[in-house]
Amino acid sequence: MAHPELNDATLDEIREALAPEVALNAAFDGWSAQAVAQAADTLGLDRDVAALAYPGGAIEMIDAWFAHIDSAMSARFTDAQLAAMKIRERITALVEARLDLLAGNREALRRALAILAMPQNAARAARLGWRSADRMWRLAGDTATDYNHYTKRAILGGVYAATIAVFVNDESEDWSETRGFLGRRIDGVMQFEKAKARLLGRGQHRPSLSRFIGRLRYPAV
Repeated sequence: MAHPELNDATLDEIREALAPEVALNAAFDGWSAQAVAQAADTLGLDRDVAALAYPGGAIEMIDAWFAHIDSAMSARFTDAQLAAMKIRERITALVEARLDLLAGNREALRRALAILAMPQNAARAARLGWRSADRMWRLAGDTATDYNHYTKRAILGGVYAATIAVFVNDESEDWSETRGFLGRRIDGVMQFEKAKARLLGRGQHRPSLSRFIGRLRYPAV
């Protein structure tokens, strides 16, 4: 029998509900129709209906699972909790929350990464990485709309991807190797941001040749 909340659910809602269950089965059955069928059985959904949820196959299953991780990560923190942290602590806490949510499904994650690494999936993989980095920066309170908006997300996306590569093979207690790696990478990012801010600050006070020439032609009054 289907879960009550799935009665009369839309296909988008069914896709979201199936996502974590599909991930659990993907560790054994791969990101496949069989994983979707097993997830449907768990939720009491008709297999034929569940099959309609991911017309694009494995890549759409992975997309839905990552979206589920994004939402679950967001739900772990209140605005007040994040506001009480420094920016470095916020980013670290958000990435570590994602790792904790993924920890029980590392085999499914390995299989997902192998699929995303295929040349035909490169563009989709980049969009998924960007989406997760954007969600983390927004939760961290970033409101930049200039080029910083893009550089911050590109840099965090790189840090997160590198951290995941360590995480999937980390057998240390409490993921200590991954946490140490993440800490060092975020330290590097923070140092870069500080250096960039200093350079930009100096640039703001640097004499402008065009402004000087303009004032010669049209003196300020």
